[in-house]
Amino acid sequence: RAWLNKISGEIPATLSNLTFLSYLDLSYNNLTGGIPSGTQLNSLYAANPFMYIGNIGLCGHPLQNNCSRDNASKQGRHQGGTKEGHGIDFFYLGLGCGFITGTWMAFGVLLFKRRWRIAFFQLPDKLYDKVYVLVATWARRTQTDRLP
Repeated sequence: RAWLNKISGEIPATLSNLTFLSYLDLSYNNLTGGIPSGTQLNSLYAANPFMYIGNIGLCGHPLQNNCSRDNASKQGRHQGGTKEGHGIDFFYLGLGCGFITGTWMAFGVLLFKRRWRIAFFQLPDKLYDKVYVLVATWARRTQTDRLP
């Protein structure tokens, strides 16, 4: 039973392929778009003709209102189908603020702590020196192993 759960969006077409469903009630949600065709959903509707009631954005068989692309999209927007879109906007806003804050924290430490700044900029040189020494000693060992 999925009634009064504020479910929004379209009914997935794969729902009509589920043969093990014996009862389904999608009434009083924010469902939009066309109802998928299939014998499973038709038989469930025959058992419970009120399963789609309260979903103004739904259209198509077995309901009275026919689907047209403009009609379904307008009804979906009218019901507030973009409600979840604001959550994504806030996610990206928080992601951007966090990135800027973290970047300025790292640069701030390097700007005000002289020892850390020196260590940070010397790190690549020290790593280069260590790798160079390792490669040079490895090359020297392989050359001495080849000599008779």
